[in-house]
Amino acid sequence: MSKRILVVDDNLDAAELLGEILQLDGHATWLAQDAHAGLDAARRFRPDVAILDIGMRGMNGFDLARAMRADPGLTGIRLVALTGWANADYRQRAREAGFDAYLVKPVGIEDLRAHLG
Repeated sequence: MSKRILVVDDNLDAAELLGEILQLDGHATWLAQDAHAGLDAARRFRPDVAILDIGMRGMNGFDLARAMRADPGLTGIRLVALTGWANADYRQRAREAGFDAYLVKPVGIEDLRAHLG
């Protein structure tokens, strides 16, 4: 089933590659390079799924997830963390911020597909 997917990552190459892979799977994608742009895009694009990097400058992915969860217009979005940080502390912080899934880079496409909901 085709989904609307927002990708927020300050690494433009990584975001574009992920967006292209998701488009090949038939999904509509929207890319943002920082958390503030990601929050604005979520409000306009109304994604089914948002894939968020954690380690962004300024507002990080945890802050973005909390902001998205607090916005009444963004209920029902599946939040997926996609990060290079694999330790238990970050996983716990992701759960507390409202993420539905936590994936560590590099992630296999099948693992990613399994967490799109």
